[in-house]
Amino acid sequence: MNIQPDKLWSRTFVTLTVSYLLLFLSLQMLLSPFPTYAKEQFHPNNFALSLVTSLFALAAIVTRFVTAALLRKVHRNVILFVGLVLAAIATVLYPFAGSMTSLLVLRAIFGVGFGMTSTIIPTLVSQIIPKKRTGEGIGYFGLSTSIAMSLGPMIGLSVIKEFGFTSLAMIGTIALVLIIPLLLVTRSIPKQPDHADSSQKANAANASERSSGTSAARMMVPALLNVLMSVTYGGILGFIALYGAQNHIDQIGLFFLFIVFTVFVIRPISGKLFDRRGPMPIVIPGALVVIASLIILSYAHSLPLIIVSALLYGFGFGAIQPTTQAWMLREAAPHQVSFANSLYYNTIDLGVAAGSMLLGIIASATSYSVMYRYAAVAMVIFMLVYLVSLFAGRKNKASVPAAARENTAVSSRS
Repeated sequence: MNIQPDKLWSRTFVTLTVSYLLLFLSLQMLLSPFPTYAKEQFHPNNFALSLVTSLFALAAIVTRFVTAALLRKVHRNVILFVGLVLAAIATVLYPFAGSMTSLLVLRAIFGVGFGMTSTIIPTLVSQIIPKKRTGEGIGYFGLSTSIAMSLGPMIGLSVIKEFGFTSLAMIGTIALVLIIPLLLVTRSIPKQPDHADSSQKANAANASERSSGTSAARMMVPALLNVLMSVTYGGILGFIALYGAQNHIDQIGLFFLFIVFTVFVIRPISGKLFDRRGPMPIVIPGALVVIASLIILSYAHSLPLIIVSALLYGFGFGAIQPTTQAWMLREAAPHQVSFANSLYYNTIDLGVAAGSMLLGIIASATSYSVMYRYAAVAMVIFMLVYLVSLFAGRKNKASVPAAARENTAVSSRS
């Protein structure tokens, strides 16, 4: 494809972003209402209930590792469309599950399909974003997931309340199916590089100062931060509806709507700020705001406090999430883009799964209010991890000879 070197808003970029929005919208519309539906239908305990979220996430994580290996042997378009079909089949069959076990099996199948699709699309997008606009491009592309994560649960909770779970599953299936003609009709799948091109890129990367091992190691800090951030989101997704019911807040779904407002504002700003200054001006303020949000949420027994908490959470979450992704991509060697994207989405799913399970156990032993205070502790650890890594990085930089520092200044900026 002939795309201008500095052009961001190409037809391909827009189409892939919309496709990703539909993918995550299908996921998020069902994710938050699912625990409530499963509890009413099969009456499981809180731990079994958490498996509705965590089993899907774990299946997606394993699938992404397998997908990375398959990409060497199978054309990515095949993986993309097989993933979409599997996700759609699982979604349309949800209402017909006759037991908690069969429902969990379908969740695992959906996780496999979602894992395939959510690996391929970001990799395609990463190939067409100009290198100098990585933070900005990922920020705008990430709006697809942020909008879905914010609007999806609200739509899902509204639909299941008014029309039932079957209608919600049908809407989720339609969202997935729409992606297929959207990609085919607009012809917005970039050409896959041939083996010669891939080999040249790999050789160039291996000859460069940024070796694969070094690049992967530098991705671990933003990866760990992403896990900790996602732990808090797992607690919100899994239990916000039950928390609202416990406190007799009928419009708890508005929590997700108000997240959208601050996400829309902060996403483009944080992306450009990352391109200019790196992650430092973003991650610490963002973490502090998320902590404040979760503390307020733990004491929220009325809709106004829920709204305040949502606005703050959207600000912190919307700033941190694209920053960790752009950070991983910046540290990745050219042939590691697919690995970086897989790592990013795996850490989200790992955090959501861990958050849903661990916070579910805490909620069972205490209360939902106490659970959200424990979720805030995850963001305290988040800040400590970043500050320790920053200190260690500066200490290592000071021990490197000046000439070497000049050669690695761009790649080591954190």
